[in-house]
Amino acid sequence: ITDAGVKVRMVTGDNIDTAKAIAVKANIISEANRDNPDMSCEGKVFYEACGGLIEKERNGKIKKYVKNAKKFTRFAENLVVMARCRPEDKYMMVTGLRNMGHVVAVTGDGTNDAPALKRADVGFGMGIAGTATCKEAADILI
Repeated sequence: ITDAGVKVRMVTGDNIDTAKAIAVKANIISEANRDNPDMSCEGKVFYEACGGLIEKERNGKIKKYVKNAKKFTRFAENLVVMARCRPEDKYMMVTGLRNMGHVVAVTGDGTNDAPALKRADVGFGMGIAGTATCKEAADILI
């Protein structure tokens, strides 16, 4: 967490070893924490452990929630690298963090990032390298 209270998380489709290596180089995790299982996992493991998403009606509106919010909260405390992510893994991460009251920003460049970009408080899409779907889902193009 930065001095400003920002927690950076790497949520990527890359394999776990590549993701951890990049996270160390980018100072997202330290070399000492590279193999800490609380700090990194694969998206499918995360999704299945948290039970996926459920819908509930609140004040006449249907809202999505993480099925196992307690498990999600435990993951959210330490998890900073999530690899081999599918669109539903990214979307659940954003949904769970927002349900916890966090303000969430997402960056992305591909079609698979669009649901998470749309769900975030602010979505940053890659203006040059991004797909058309990504650009449409983003709030800001960079």
